[in-house]
Amino acid sequence: MASAFRDNMYTQLTWALMKTGIIGYGGGPSVIPLIRYEAVNHYKWLEDEEFGEILALANALPGPIATKIAAYLGYRQKGVLGAIVAVLAHIVPSGISMIALLSFVQYLSSAAFVQGMIGAVTPVIAVMLGMMAYEFGERAVKGLGIYVGIGFFALSFGLLQGIHLHPAIVIVLFLGYGAFHLKTVAAIKRRKERKLDRHKPQQKEGATRGLD
Repeated sequence: MASAFRDNMYTQLTWALMKTGIIGYGGGPSVIPLIRYEAVNHYKWLEDEEFGEILALANALPGPIATKIAAYLGYRQKGVLGAIVAVLAHIVPSGISMIALLSFVQYLSSAAFVQGMIGAVTPVIAVMLGMMAYEFGERAVKGLGIYVGIGFFALSFGLLQGIHLHPAIVIVLFLGYGAFHLKTVAAIKRRKERKLDRHKPQQKEGATRGLD
């Protein structure tokens, strides 16, 4: 009975996203590695590549990024009801905690132990984000090539930090290029395959004549 309860998809969605909503400290970006661990490593709801694509799309869309990813995971597993369960599981516990602690905000914000907690958890979040960024960057370099990948990293850094272009605009631009890149690569592959197919009959014919 307990095993069936744990294996229930709604239970898994609720437990996984409730943990990320409660433990995630620092807003959407800090929660992403936690959601990625639950969805990709723990429950294996989707592959790492798909998670990267959803992360890019969620960044380009308006609204909190963690909530959008939670909705996608729930919808992917159990449709509309799954999306509702996932979003509620992600936001309700932290919302209740906020309401419960409102009367202590002034005290907690200046308390020494709270400042110590913040100082201790910040490096952990930085390392988690750095690891995830490295893995996504490594995958991008493999797909585009090391020179193009490094060039794109530099270009994105310049757009974001140099001219302060909005991140959503940068993501949309790179998504557009990604679609163009995939189409171009696919067209080149098809062209090469056609050339190979044209040469194959000639090679076979030449080999047959040689045997004759």
